[in-house]
Amino acid sequence: MLSAAERDKRQAVIDACRSMNTLGINQGTSGNISVRDGDGFLVTPTSMPYDEMQPEDLVRMGFDATVVGNGRPSTEWRFHLDILRARPEVNAIVHAHPIYSTTLAILERSIPPLHYMICAAGGDTIRCAPYATFGTQALSDNALAALQDRSACLLAHHGMIAVGGSLKSAMWLAVEVETLARQYLNCLQLGREPPLLTSEEVANVAARIADYGLYSAPR
Repeated sequence: MLSAAERDKRQAVIDACRSMNTLGINQGTSGNISVRDGDGFLVTPTSMPYDEMQPEDLVRMGFDATVVGNGRPSTEWRFHLDILRARPEVNAIVHAHPIYSTTLAILERSIPPLHYMICAAGGDTIRCAPYATFGTQALSDNALAALQDRSACLLAHHGMIAVGGSLKSAMWLAVEVETLARQYLNCLQLGREPPLLTSEEVANVAARIADYGLYSAPR
């Protein structure tokens, strides 16, 4: 039986999953979320509608890829495991298929520094990882490379990933990334590439907003 604290932690993941549609960063039952949990992590199960998900349905995995107890983890468990194992400062991962971010990912475009909030992802670009089939080690490797010194990336012809020190910060960043993607696509629809900020300008903003609370640069 789950303890009250464990049940609350799992329910927070379910609540975040259900809020993704409302926030405009997901559609239907696509996407998945994980949170660090002691010497392993909790990840959403595969093929289960969010509105039917219960705390007991979340799957606990060890960092040796073993499933603890019952349940089938999301098909994307590999990149959740690899990111959490490689990035000790990351405690939550949000993967979604937002319309604007995914449109850029289909075009295999990274998001450039068109707005100062690009720094929320840890640098002056949000990279687009090369395409690989969902659920594969190749996709995980590509995502991990695109997230080097970053807290978010796009996945070519697929979607996006946002990570954070907490579930709240990862969700916040996912919304920020989708906003940046929408702004970039709006510029492109006007028929031109937008003028871009310099790396120095982005770094200056990053230093100013480092104490905002939700924002934290990757280490």
